[in-house]
Amino acid sequence: MKNWYQMSQAQVMKTKETSGEGISGAEAAKRLKQYGPNILEEGKKKSILQVFGEQFLDLLVIILIIAAVISALSGNPESTAVIIVVLILNAILGTVQYSKARKSLESLKNLSSPSAKVYRDHVRIEIDSRDIVPGDILSLEAGDMVAADGRILHNYSLQVNESALTGESTNVDKSDIILKEDLTLGDRINMVYSGSLVTYGRALVVVTETGMDTEMGKIARLMNDSGEKKTPLQVSLDQFSRKLATGIMIICVLVFGLSIIRGTGLLDSLLFAVALAVAAIPEALGSIVTIVQAMGTQKMAKENAIIKDLKAVETLGCVSVICSDKTGTLTQNKMTVRKIYAGGRPITPAELTLQEPVQKYLLLNAILNNDSDLAEGQCIGDPTETALLNMLSDSGLDYIPIREKYPRIEELSFDSTRKLMSSRYQIDQKDIIFTKGALDVMLERITEIQTADGVRPFMEADREQIQKQNQQFSENGLRVLAFAYREAGRQEHLTTESEKDFIFLGLISMMDPPREESVKAVRDAIRAGIKPIMITGDHSVTATAIAKQIGIYRKGDQTVTGLELDQMSDQELDAQIEHISVYARVSPENKIRIVEAWQKKGQIVSMTGDGVNDAPALKKADIGVAMGITGTEVSKDAASMILGDDNFATIIKAVANGRNVYRNIKNAIGFLLSGNMAGILVVLYTSLRGLEIPFQPVHLLFINLLTDSLPALAIGMEPPEDDLLAVKPRDPKEGILTKGFCLQILVQGFLIGLFTIFAYHVGFTINHATAMTMAFSTLSLARLFHGFNCRSKHSIFELGFRRNWYSLGAFCIGVLLLGTVLVIPALHGIFEVAPMFSTLYGLMFSMAVIPTILIQIYKRIKER
Repeated sequence: MKNWYQMSQAQVMKTKETSGEGISGAEAAKRLKQYGPNILEEGKKKSILQVFGEQFLDLLVIILIIAAVISALSGNPESTAVIIVVLILNAILGTVQYSKARKSLESLKNLSSPSAKVYRDHVRIEIDSRDIVPGDILSLEAGDMVAADGRILHNYSLQVNESALTGESTNVDKSDIILKEDLTLGDRINMVYSGSLVTYGRALVVVTETGMDTEMGKIARLMNDSGEKKTPLQVSLDQFSRKLATGIMIICVLVFGLSIIRGTGLLDSLLFAVALAVAAIPEALGSIVTIVQAMGTQKMAKENAIIKDLKAVETLGCVSVICSDKTGTLTQNKMTVRKIYAGGRPITPAELTLQEPVQKYLLLNAILNNDSDLAEGQCIGDPTETALLNMLSDSGLDYIPIREKYPRIEELSFDSTRKLMSSRYQIDQKDIIFTKGALDVMLERITEIQTADGVRPFMEADREQIQKQNQQFSENGLRVLAFAYREAGRQEHLTTESEKDFIFLGLISMMDPPREESVKAVRDAIRAGIKPIMITGDHSVTATAIAKQIGIYRKGDQTVTGLELDQMSDQELDAQIEHISVYARVSPENKIRIVEAWQKKGQIVSMTGDGVNDAPALKKADIGVAMGITGTEVSKDAASMILGDDNFATIIKAVANGRNVYRNIKNAIGFLLSGNMAGILVVLYTSLRGLEIPFQPVHLLFINLLTDSLPALAIGMEPPEDDLLAVKPRDPKEGILTKGFCLQILVQGFLIGLFTIFAYHVGFTINHATAMTMAFSTLSLARLFHGFNCRSKHSIFELGFRRNWYSLGAFCIGVLLLGTVLVIPALHGIFEVAPMFSTLYGLMFSMAVIPTILIQIYKRIKER
């Protein structure tokens, strides 16, 4: 079956069993039952309770829940309470983040027009848009939101803004002609689509699709089908949790078995194994990851990158492909005159003057034959026409006095059939008709040409020269308007018949120029190992020209249109995708296919967009980026990040921030695990040697929740280093626990554990209570010092303290907390510590600081 746009009006009417006067009310009711209401269906939602429950399905969380139960049964309410509070806080944080998401379909539904005008029973009536059915005759006028997809029956200069669906910002001139070729949505000029806006003219339309069958409905379905994706950090943390949980269980079983063999009671052995599990699991990790990401979002918000989903901060750090919209993101979203062809030569706007005859009439044409205006810096009207007015500022002219001097007498508005706009004025006691429009149409009506020497007949050589100049402009992505005029008779009225026998004046070319910062941002992206790609609803010539100027399109690259992409097999796309830098005239399905093709290659993809048509791809991408200024509510809701300034350069800043957040989170994990490793080594050592336990459960909880949390957070606040964008994106398949990272954790944990064991033995020469106190205080202080080691791969001599005052503050607070527990007698019973004399304090301090000194010496040697 043919597409609707390829069928005649009669064929469409016959297929839909309707007439030019619409269907009857009874038939409409019947079809409403058959097709359902003209609304967008919602995807299945999770309840808040279900989301809250899912927060407890992590392996480490399950182990902690088991530990809490055993602690409660064994009469240890303090440990139980602390663990439960931490777990509930983490679950609440996760639930709140989820509840802020998934508003996309609600926004899509709100875009639908609340009412529409249709013909029923030979009468035009206004009905709720949800009651529209296929076969209805829809009446559209300027200002209407199109409520359903339809084929145009009768067109009266209809112009529609379809930017929400196609991504192209200019209004589309509609027609009722039959289209024979296979065309993308943006080129189907005899169709209107749900969610688009009528900006000019009127039309009668037969409704072809409603509800989920419309193009808007297809987007809604694509959004429903796009499941939530786990971020690379989530995947890494899941792998990390499984490995850590397995290791902890093995160690706990081993320690439990050794305790039983030594003759320790079953309950005491079980309680000790649970304490070890609590010591090994970094309880504060979930909160620290969330807080570090939240701090990252605050920093990015100050740089116009507003993060909706905390997880998106880290995902930015490993983005390897950025698919960016052109208009407004890479360009200024402001049409600007670039070059002018007049008097047989190209000139710049600054060279224009009213003193030369050719330029005078060209300027008057651009000013007078123009419906736009500029008010208080705001452009009012068509972007092309406002560009002509802005051009005057370069030549030092003010258009207002000129318009006041030459009032308009008659006019013929632009329409898509003529592709011309004409208006009549009295200038120098002559009646002048000014015309502007498409060059191909204008050339057919030219008989003379204005030169510096006056008016002369239009020659074939003139035509060839003008067409050659037009081609040069077009190849540089410039949009070209032709200008002409003629003298009119005093009694002549301006009609379409008047648009002939013109005198050619010149060409004015314009474009939406690239943002100044886009070139540097693209260069930074390439330096960072990220491939930038332009995806636009604009034409391929314009898109390629802009991409070349910015640096996205380089030698050997390709430009592919949406139609060409549809004809490619998945294998062909897979083979060519790395060489395709520009996609033009694309559909929503095309965008999703591009994202999926890159994801199949293992790349982390960021997609930018501003329209309804972008929403499914924004959701499908690893991180969707919506425009804050020009973006629709649908695109903002579907995205993970919103650009407050609609600027590509802001994305690159956000990528650097994301990389820094991941690095800081990894360093914080290294800090927590190496410290916990030290505690495990001490426990294993005493178990294997058959010695008394080195820590009470309250000691381990104190270390994990008080002295560990603040330094870990301080590590998460470390500012970015200069080399962040000098390396390729990290491999998202690479887990956190790489060989090098594990070795680092083991070595550092071993050093801290070794000197903690030494302090334990010193204390054991006095009694067991002192041994536990020495082990507890040495491990606590050593881990506080270790916070400085984990700030960066660089030594503290390279970093200094002024870069991160939070680190110094966390150390001081940790020392104060530890000192309070050790010095104040009233707290000795609660924290099960013994009083110590000054020699033990000195020894404890020495044992705690030596591991950090050794690690810093190693880093310094490595730096040199």
